[in-house]
Amino acid sequence: MRWCSNCLLPDTRPFLRIESDGRCNACHSHSGKENIDWRGREKSFQSVVAHAKRNSVGYDCLIPVSGGKDSTWQTIKCLEYGLKPLAVTWKTPGRTSVGYKNLQNLIALGVDHIDFQVSPKVEAAFMLEAFERLGSTGIPMHLALFNIPLSLAIKFNIPLVIWGENSAFEYGADNEKDTGFNLTSDWLKKYGVTHGTTAKDWIGDSLTKNDLVPYIGPSSRELEQAGVRAVFLGYYFEWDPQTTSQIAREHGFVSSDSGARVGYYDYADIDDDFISLHHWLKWHKFGFTRTFDNLSLEIRNGRISRSDAIEYIRSKGDETPHDDIEKFCVFSGITSDQFFAIAEKFRNPEIWRQDRDDRWYIKDFLIPDWKW
Repeated sequence: MRWCSNCLLPDTRPFLRIESDGRCNACHSHSGKENIDWRGREKSFQSVVAHAKRNSVGYDCLIPVSGGKDSTWQTIKCLEYGLKPLAVTWKTPGRTSVGYKNLQNLIALGVDHIDFQVSPKVEAAFMLEAFERLGSTGIPMHLALFNIPLSLAIKFNIPLVIWGENSAFEYGADNEKDTGFNLTSDWLKKYGVTHGTTAKDWIGDSLTKNDLVPYIGPSSRELEQAGVRAVFLGYYFEWDPQTTSQIAREHGFVSSDSGARVGYYDYADIDDDFISLHHWLKWHKFGFTRTFDNLSLEIRNGRISRSDAIEYIRSKGDETPHDDIEKFCVFSGITSDQFFAIAEKFRNPEIWRQDRDDRWYIKDFLIPDWKW
């Protein structure tokens, strides 16, 4: 493994490259933010808003929301620009009490809202099959998060869908065009964290086409024919998790009262008990966790040094979310032994080794004295 000399991310992370100067492409993208004409981009967003208002027949835009700090910030921005939004939530089967509280707070900002819940039986079967086949419990989540809002935008004749950050810009992309303002079916297939699959790839003995209807979204051509444009708000306004969190707090958003549940932030990934599994599986596959992602953003924003971030990782130690794993096992109908046996199949042999005591370790790990 090669590690970025500026942040904490390794080259095993999908779409991340270590450039010739030792820094990763995500760090290079971030440093380029200071050269962006943000005032000009805000004017471009005003044009997007004007176009949506001219073409709306009711709702001006649709905002995919969870109730988290980012979607709260997105909603605030849209209301500030005079848009009439419809907020849409894919209801996770692992919704937390603080997640529900924050979602109700977001709705109270002044938006109509749809809470879209997929059959728990379908979600349990889909999550388990995705875990067994590709080692990813998050594939159904990401298919639902992206496709339900786009489908509803067409059904309600809403001309604009407003997403938050462009993950390709924040965490690394194959090429420059993928870091822009537009979400397309090609972007979704590449960066939508679905292993390149669509819902149709999961039709089989346990999941029928009818079961998977909520996960099937429109194509880019269908969106274009319907006059629906899908954009990233993070293209038009500088994206910083601390800033969006602060603005969300000023409008009633609350953080976890027990510290960070997943990663470094106490205000992120707090609305879903099952999101921790998705992030933890990065450890087996790529040799890093959500905490590495979060701290890398903090390093790029100049709020923590790389050495202090590494020390934080060392002090945190093992991040296995045992309680959330137990909840998932109950939901999906497997035992914890079965869960860990499945996870073990996806341990990356290119980076993991076993010592004389059969303990797994990563050669050339970021922290040489890590307690394996």
